[in-house]
Amino acid sequence: MKNQTKIILIGIILLVIGFIFFYPRMSLFTNSDSTQAESTAQSAKSNLPVEVIELKEENLETSLNITGTLIPNEIVNLRPEVAGLVEKITFQEGQFVRKGTPLLYLNDDELKAQYDRLEYTKKLYESQESRQKQLLTKEAISQEEYDIVLNQYNTNLADLRLIEAQLNKTVIKAPFDGELGFRQISEGSVIGTSDLIATIVNVDPIKIEFSIPERYSDEIKLGSVIYFRSNVNNDEAEGKVYAIEPNIDAATRTLKIRAKSANKQKKFLPGMFVRVRLVLDEVSDAILVPSESVIPELEGYKVFISRNGVVESRKVVIGQRTDTRVQLVEGVKPGELVLTTGVLQARDGMSVDVNLTN
Repeated sequence: MKNQTKIILIGIILLVIGFIFFYPRMSLFTNSDSTQAESTAQSAKSNLPVEVIELKEENLETSLNITGTLIPNEIVNLRPEVAGLVEKITFQEGQFVRKGTPLLYLNDDELKAQYDRLEYTKKLYESQESRQKQLLTKEAISQEEYDIVLNQYNTNLADLRLIEAQLNKTVIKAPFDGELGFRQISEGSVIGTSDLIATIVNVDPIKIEFSIPERYSDEIKLGSVIYFRSNVNNDEAEGKVYAIEPNIDAATRTLKIRAKSANKQKKFLPGMFVRVRLVLDEVSDAILVPSESVIPELEGYKVFISRNGVVESRKVVIGQRTDTRVQLVEGVKPGELVLTTGVLQARDGMSVDVNLTN
């Protein structure tokens, strides 16, 4: 009986020891299947996900970006040629006027009086010249007597033309089509030849003035097309070069250029700062990739190509650069897939999951 009790106690003790030993390790056995499943899934997901673009031939412009200033087509500060009393002002500030439109009248009473006196004298000299000419044909007077009367008549005509010219100067007219600025004088004021009446400006077409580095001086010709935009409007406008300074500025080593552009809507005003884009060259079959696709090396540059889901490195020769893209001159051809993401993790022979982007 005692032996049987001992056997039972020993069995209970062994069960307790076994429970204490195996219970903490049961997770190792129960999770083995799930661990194996996870490793299988990870191996299935080992391919590197990347984005690629398909290489295509595109149009590439080589352009020079510089800054410029808008200047008016024509601008004049209106001032009188003669001093006088302002009798009448016929324009409004900001008004558009046509060439030859009278803008201001100066008092011309004295000049008109002189003109009338000369007109009366002209009639007298004209009749005297006519009679003397008839007498000369009859040899009743000498040639000298006739020449004296003729000289008096011609002098009178010259005095008349002088007064006419002075009378014309009392009327200030628009020298060209344009818009008038603020008026600087008033009716009743006496003005001199240095006094400003107003400013007249023509802004259609508008002129663009800019300078380019001397190394590009051979790249631009009369008639070259430029594109420009202001801070007010981001839309690009087109202009054509009409004048090139014949010498390089020795201080800045730049060449000054002027272009013209239509400005019927008056979106551009003189004095505006503009960004000018000058097209130097154009390539119709350029291959371009994002800048992040190109990896610099000691011996040049390379890109990664995806062929049937496998990565392949390719040495390339680059050409022109834009803000976001690089031209590939050699090493690739249209239709190939170039990696745009994952280029730092990619290696030759690596399998990748490809996502084609535009």
